[in-house]
Amino acid sequence: MHFPEDIKDKYLAIAAQVGLKAEDVEEHFTAGGGHGGQKVNKSQNCVELTHKPTGTTVRFHQHRGLHRNRVEAWQLLILKIQEQILGDKSKLGQEKHKIEKQKQRRSRRSKQKMLEEKRRESEVKEFRKPVEEESY
Repeated sequence: MHFPEDIKDKYLAIAAQVGLKAEDVEEHFTAGGGHGGQKVNKSQNCVELTHKPTGTTVRFHQHRGLHRNRVEAWQLLILKIQEQILGDKSKLGQEKHKIEKQKQRRSRRSKQKMLEEKRRESEVKEFRKPVEEESY
């Protein structure tokens, strides 16, 4: 067995870096489901990859065609194994860390600073309003 031809070089480099061999991966094709109608329900276009040494399994079925699903399943498997081996240094690990940081609550001090800045900005904008003329 070998990697699909359409896998980008950056994924092949990651696979070489983590020591992933195509022979260690078991590949199965099953019938998909969901959107796409008869084509999806009757053809075998869902790809399931299992990396035997780590037991990592990836199941991919986003597209109607088998070839595209197969390429993206391999790319996902490579990234998952990289995450297992490298942890937070991997691409997936960095994305997860970024999302965690975004979801964290702000500290009181940083929230106060942000609100103070907003208040100052609104005062500046207040002076931009046209002057109302008073009638006597």
